[in-house]
Amino acid sequence: MRAVRKRLAGEIGSASLEFLTVGLVLLVPLVYLVVAMASIQAAALGVEGAARQAARVAVLEAEGAPAASVERTVRVVLADYGVDADTTSVVVDCSGPCDEPGTRITVRVGAVIALPLVPQALATSSIGTVRLDGIATHTVSRFTGPS
Repeated sequence: MRAVRKRLAGEIGSASLEFLTVGLVLLVPLVYLVVAMASIQAAALGVEGAARQAARVAVLEAEGAPAASVERTVRVVLADYGVDADTTSVVVDCSGPCDEPGTRITVRVGAVIALPLVPQALATSSIGTVRLDGIATHTVSRFTGPS
């Protein structure tokens, strides 16, 4: 029994050291993963919301050329979600004349989101970024017409 105690006496205190070492090695990547996923999810919600609101604005636009209003709407919504509007692309597609009742207007918003804590050199390449797309389609009301 004394031999076992003597042999284990050299191990006293090493469990806490091992726990801290392994805990930090596992905890740091896990925390980064949670932060990165939260950032990507917030940007995804922003891109999807921007597409949806832009499609609504395009449907309500009576001029037949909703591009300027759609761009402005996308910029405002993305700013609310903290997404850089300079890295986005907006495409408006109408199934017919945009101001004709029954026309389906589709708005596609694409954005490139930089991952958090990524150096600027990698954030400008595809390694440190994530591409997000949002698509929304609305139909011009059949009651739309000149007033």
